[in-house]
Amino acid sequence: MASPVTSTPSRLLVLQLLLVAAVTMAGSDLSPSAGRRFSDLQLNLTRGDFAGPPKFKEKYFSQVVDHFSFQIHDVDTFEQRYLILDDHWTRGTGPIFFYTGNEGNIWQFAQNSLFLLELAQELHALLVFAEHRYYGASLPFGAASFRPDNMRLLTVEQALADYAVLITELKKQLNASRSPVICFGGSYGGMLSAYMRIRYPNMVKGALASSAPVFSTAGIGDSWRFFHDVTEDYRRYNPACAEAVKRTFLLIQSLAEAQDYQKITDGLSLCDAISSRKDIHQLYGFVRNAFTFMAMLDYPYSTEFSGHLPANPVQVACDLLLSEEDALRGMRDAVGIFYNASGARGERPCYDLYQLFVECADPTGCGLGSDSQAWDYQACTEVNLCFESNNETDMFPAMEFSERQREEYCRAKWGVMPRPDWLRLQYWADGLTSASNIIFSNGDLDPWANGGVRTSLSPTLVAINMEGAAHHLDLRGSNAADPASVTKARQLEAQIIASWVGTV
Repeated sequence: MASPVTSTPSRLLVLQLLLVAAVTMAGSDLSPSAGRRFSDLQLNLTRGDFAGPPKFKEKYFSQVVDHFSFQIHDVDTFEQRYLILDDHWTRGTGPIFFYTGNEGNIWQFAQNSLFLLELAQELHALLVFAEHRYYGASLPFGAASFRPDNMRLLTVEQALADYAVLITELKKQLNASRSPVICFGGSYGGMLSAYMRIRYPNMVKGALASSAPVFSTAGIGDSWRFFHDVTEDYRRYNPACAEAVKRTFLLIQSLAEAQDYQKITDGLSLCDAISSRKDIHQLYGFVRNAFTFMAMLDYPYSTEFSGHLPANPVQVACDLLLSEEDALRGMRDAVGIFYNASGARGERPCYDLYQLFVECADPTGCGLGSDSQAWDYQACTEVNLCFESNNETDMFPAMEFSERQREEYCRAKWGVMPRPDWLRLQYWADGLTSASNIIFSNGDLDPWANGGVRTSLSPTLVAINMEGAAHHLDLRGSNAADPASVTKARQLEAQIIASWVGTV
């Protein structure tokens, strides 16, 4: 007997062709007509159908440490954490929605990806959020996982194999051989979702890759693009804001050249007095990091995804910056929005440059703690992030990060040699048209967007562009403040996923 997933291929293809046409006709954004094309397929995606946070069960799976070795000493296992929710699942036949965990604690992603729960309710799916090896509690070598000699098993390939093994075992345990699997992910997690469909198409029916920079992380594109796009977010709100940031950096440079370090220290309320070019370089990275993350997380409501951020943090930061007559104090208040200081005028929060920001192989920021160590290693091996600011196409100081500099840093820090083109080779970055059943969604406020797929590549490789949306906003739960483009995007995503799992 044919499964529900494969019983109506012609209808699936027609739906996807219509979807591509709808998105294409809407230009780079979604139009009201795009939603009406599928009026007979409307799904009830609202956040009001469940009370309180989702009640995931935290579980652990004994995962193989090295999937690609057959040596006896390499068959050790570690405990991989995953979260599971079956409240809405049609047991045994309903789809499995599998979130491919990225660079952090899996609870953080589960609590900030409630679109999956909304869709699971409608399509009667099982939810699984799997934690990426070397992040959160999923440490192959426990406390010793971050020793350089133990980091060699932190690769995209090993992570994908983890997910494939976990999916296989869960389907066995739950007697769910007929349940189609759809992968979801945002940012690096979105890349992994797309890669799961590419590497394991026999296992994964389709993928939603939200804000997935599959091109830029594979070394495709211009090194200046990312920080140019960060700048555009501030310029879009108020051109004077981007100009003020640029002028303030020039002021800092002028003061540093005059060795007036005390004025910089006092004006920015730094905990320790700066006294060298090294400190100035650290300060540049510290400030650029704050403006970058506020652009990425420029959501229309307050969030706790990366510390507490107010609604529209770009606007809030710009308003603080422009309302302060003293340029240094204005910048201090603006970066305080991200660094969890009050940011209020009249107060003097103290910033510890070396505690709040750690420079790494990812110029967009690695974060802090053990998770940042793991991401730094990945940026030193497979994930190519040679982005740089130049003070011409962006508002930041010129901060070069070339392949040569990456090599020098990574050899010194981890004893590894980066492979700039590895993701391009392994995961078809310049040959994606050979893949199928992947949705690539991007918001035009997200500086990562232009590093991803912005144009549909085929009837089954669909690009959805959302006006006024920041980093993977479509994966978050429905909110009254959502831009109309995001609501429409979720509806279209839901409709095509429903077609993949055979419910329409």
